[in-house]
Order: sequence, then structure tokens, then C-alpha cells
Amino acid sequence: MTLVHIHLLLNHWPIIGAFVGLGLFLVALAANSDDLKQASLAFFAFLALLAIPTYMSGDVANEVLKTNTPLPRELITTHQGAALLALVFMEITGFVALIGLWQFSRMSRPAPGAVARWNSAAVLVLSIVTSGLMIAVGNTGGAIRHPEILSGQDTGSMVGAIGSKIVPLASYFVTEYSRWVWPVMETLHFLGLILIVAAIGGLNIRLLGFVKELPVAPLHRLLPWGIAGFVINIITGILFFVGMPFFYAWNPTFYLKMGAVVVAGTTLVLFNCTGAFRAWAQLGSGEDPPRLAKFVAAASLFLWFAIIVLGRYIPLTQESLK
Repeated sequence: MTLVHIHLLLNHWPIIGAFVGLGLFLVALAANSDDLKQASLAFFAFLALLAIPTYMSGDVANEVLKTNTPLPRELITTHQGAALLALVFMEITGFVALIGLWQFSRMSRPAPGAVARWNSAAVLVLSIVTSGLMIAVGNTGGAIRHPEILSGQDTGSMVGAIGSKIVPLASYFVTEYSRWVWPVMETLHFLGLILIVAAIGGLNIRLLGFVKELPVAPLHRLLPWGIAGFVINIITGILFFVGMPFFYAWNPTFYLKMGAVVVAGTTLVLFNCTGAFRAWAQLGSGEDPPRLAKFVAAASLFLWFAIIVLGRYIPLTQESLK
């Protein structure tokens, strides 16, 4: 198995998942079920995480295709452009879903329909747009291996054409003005790490059973700062990759970090941003957390620590696996 297989293993999941999430969310709205709505919002947040390594692994597949199977360059460029647009909207959808999901993690159980109407409407619109963009990604990706299915200028190629203009512009902006853009992004990236360590790390330390004199609820209310740091790091990380894809695309350490990001982010969403956390949030001063809380906290701390260490080792492990 090589790094190329990562893209082959992942590329269908965000496309199919976008429709599964939209269908589940529509059922939740029709049934006015907060449990289904919570599940669909968590699913969108997970898809937003999974879409990141899916997009980034596409650069490895691109390089292999250029070397081993020469194809019309416009097919690959169109697919890459459509994928970038879909990634952007998937990340926005996941972020807005996370805002709605946060309300389910409060100490008191929310009443039916407690999630803000604007949030439900925004998630619905964004998920529909994202699903449409995923269709374009699937069509343009299929055209790379099956050019016989093309028939003129279809919707997928038009979406890809729009996205293909963004990729070089973003890359040009990051590299041409690297003297100040790169340091600013690095600074923001480290600021995001500080917020993650302070908010998410502090909460997990308490859930491990340390500093028992502190109740859990006040620490949990600081969690949005950690989520903000996570969002900052996702944005700057994507810009890093778009600006210098060759620096990351063939690096196995980078993909280990992406895997850790997906697992750590999923753990954060499932156990800290849903109704599952309400029982733990009621722990007061001097109370010892249950074993499950300690296990989740230990796993979360390990994953975030691994993300930081792997990030520092990326420049040292740039050996190509071609």
C-alpha cells in the first residue's frame, strides 16, 4: 500500500456522506427530532474532518497520473478545482453544524427544537450546496479514468473551471507574498495550538481526575476557545498545503498527522460537543470522573500531543515514497 491508495480509500466517503447527512438532516427536521438532528450535525462535522485528508491525498494521485498515465491536463485541473470548492463548503457546513451541536452539550437538557432556527436553516442550505458540489467532484473524478463519459461542457466541468481559478490564485498569494503571509499563518497556527492546549487540554486534565477542586462545567464553557483554535489551524493548514503541496503530498508523517487530526476532532465532537457530555459536566468540586471520561480524556490528550509532535517532524521526513 502506498500513499496513492489513501486517496482511493477516501475519495468516495465525503461524496456519499454528503447525501447521507443531508437525508438524515431532512428526516430530523421533518420529525422535529433533536436526537436525529444531533446525529446529523455530528455527522456533518465528521465529514468536514474526513474531507481534509481526502482532498490533500489527491495531489499524490495527481503526480502519479502525470508520470504513469498521461491524461489531458484540463481533466485533472477541473477535478482539482471542483474538489477545492467542495472542500471549502464542506468545512463551512461542518463548522456551522458544530455551532448547532454545541447547544446539545449544555448541562440542562434542551427542550425540543432548542437549536436555533437560523442554524438549522444555514446547515440545510449549506448541505444542499455541498451535495451539489460533491456531484461535480464525482463527475469530474470519474472523467479522469473514463473520459468517454464526457459530453461537452457539463455542470461538473463548469464548477471545476471556477474552482481551478482559485487554486493557482491561492497558491500564488501564499508563495508570492511568503515573506509576510507565511509568518502570519505560522503565528496563527501556533496561536491555534495554544488555544487547543489551554481549553481542550485543561478540560481533559480535569476529566483525568486532576485538580479535582475545580468543577467541570466552567472548564467546559471554555471549550469554544479550543474549537476556535482548531478551526484556525484547519484554515491555516489548508492554506499551507495549497501554497506548497509538494512539501506535504509525499510525506508519510503528514498523513499520520492528518489521521490523528481526524480521530482527535471526532473524539472532540462526539464526547465534548454532544449531549453525551451533560453527565460529565455535572461533576462538581472534589468529584472523581467515571472511567469512560478518564479514558476519553487520556486518548484525547495523547492524540493532540501526537499532532503537535508529528507537525514538528514533517520538515524532517520529506523522503519521497514514489
